[in-house]
Amino acid sequence: MNVDKIKQHFPETNIKVNEPLSHYTYTKTGGPADALIFPKTKEEVQAIIKWLNEEDWPVTILGNASNLIVKDGGIRGATIILTDMNQIVIKDKSIKVLTGAALIEVSKRAYQSGLTGLEFACGIPGSIGGAVYMNAGAYGGEVREVIKQVTVLTRDGRIIERDNDEMDFSYRHSKLQESDEIALEVVFELEEGDKEVIKEKMDELTYLRTSKQPLEYPSCGSVFKRPTGYFTGKLIQDAGLQGLTWGGAQISTKHAGFIVNIDNATATDYIELIEHIKKVILETDGVQLETEVKIIGEDYPALSGAEGSFLKRASNTLKEKLKDKKQKTVIEKS
Repeated sequence: MNVDKIKQHFPETNIKVNEPLSHYTYTKTGGPADALIFPKTKEEVQAIIKWLNEEDWPVTILGNASNLIVKDGGIRGATIILTDMNQIVIKDKSIKVLTGAALIEVSKRAYQSGLTGLEFACGIPGSIGGAVYMNAGAYGGEVREVIKQVTVLTRDGRIIERDNDEMDFSYRHSKLQESDEIALEVVFELEEGDKEVIKEKMDELTYLRTSKQPLEYPSCGSVFKRPTGYFTGKLIQDAGLQGLTWGGAQISTKHAGFIVNIDNATATDYIELIEHIKKVILETDGVQLETEVKIIGEDYPALSGAEGSFLKRASNTLKEKLKDKKQKTVIEKS
């Protein structure tokens, strides 16, 4: 793969070479992208994808990397980040938006135009593309309820318009997860509302989010999907894991469903802690947790094979917990 070749072929496109993805992920972790590409239009993305296919480059698509962990080895090939595709057009009760735009910003623009239906999204930090991909939701609302149409790009370079009923939306799921299509543009269909009422609802949800979630630290948002019949945060709390520190990553003391970067965490710290949580909850409660956060990229060779290193890297807090548990077991046996 010749990075100079793609820069020569698309001289007007912003392309960064060997760029650390920790500069872009919300966890502030992640290794380098061989080529990080910033298109501004649907047509530009289409042209880039077609060229990359012809050159047989591997391609990864990112929104604003909020609900994402990029491994410490980074991403090989071309990584296309859509944050410069952020145009928002409002007409009557419809909002047409390119998928690099922030969902929070679209929610704000809807309020300013007196449109209701996106209040639930006022604090969700993802891009529109990520929101479509994951059917993002909060506080009883999901984007599928207000999406009319999605314009997608197939991996062979065709642009297709899909209506809501073609997107196979369900809890944290859309058709894009199977089809591997790239969402380029979304049309939201909202309703006229009272701006004061809309503002009041957004203020209420903002308060709930800021009072309960650890927004003061870098994080990837909610790590796990909610298992049927359970609350993930409570499972983690009841298992005695809240506050557990692994490397520079910690299960938030404010909300156990979040893992925060408190001290220069690596992606490996995050991933190993996630796997430990899954193992403990399965053993303790018989519940198989599924990650909501997407994990992509290459392992960093120097950190691979870290399985079994838990006690070596765990915090003093965890060591004390394990010591207390062992002592308690001895006492009970005696």
